[in-house]
Amino acid sequence: MRLVADVALCGGCLRRPPHFGSAIAAVDYTHPWDRLISDFKYHGGLDLSGALCDLLIAECQRHSSEMPDCVLPVPLAAQRWRERGYNQSWELARRCAQRLGVRADPHLLLRIRETPCQLSLPRDRRLANVRGAFAVEPTRRADVVGRRIALVDDVMTTQATADELSRVLLEAGARSVQVWVVARTLPPEH
Repeated sequence: MRLVADVALCGGCLRRPPHFGSAIAAVDYTHPWDRLISDFKYHGGLDLSGALCDLLIAECQRHSSEMPDCVLPVPLAAQRWRERGYNQSWELARRCAQRLGVRADPHLLLRIRETPCQLSLPRDRRLANVRGAFAVEPTRRADVVGRRIALVDDVMTTQATADELSRVLLEAGARSVQVWVVARTLPPEH
């Protein structure tokens, strides 16, 4: 996976290349970031969204060679939306898009199948868990064709969700997909 700080491709990505063209993570998902992101995501910490967005934008401006045409959040499952009252990915995506002067759209990607929370699954089951769970809004496929898209999320663990969403976007005609995350969990060997 192409990430920050001179990392070209990891071994897993060499064996099974992801559908996205690049991934940028602002920080490692370790102390103190794990606690801040957890507060943001699970405990109504919307006041943290601006600072997390600033962190992500700074990293994107340092490492992204291509400005996206559109910034999209990872769609949240309906049950999780009801529990939290907001989609943390949308809170980040809309702020990033506003600061970069590009379009953000919370309705272009759909979650068409509820899935168990990825955190509850072992690494090898996460890709199968999200396979077929997402789609581009059928009446809006033209909004994807030929576009450079940045997909925004709070944390990337195994890249299963980002990879599946990227596959869906590319099949719908996106020109390219970048993944922007605030934090990336370290591989198990770390």
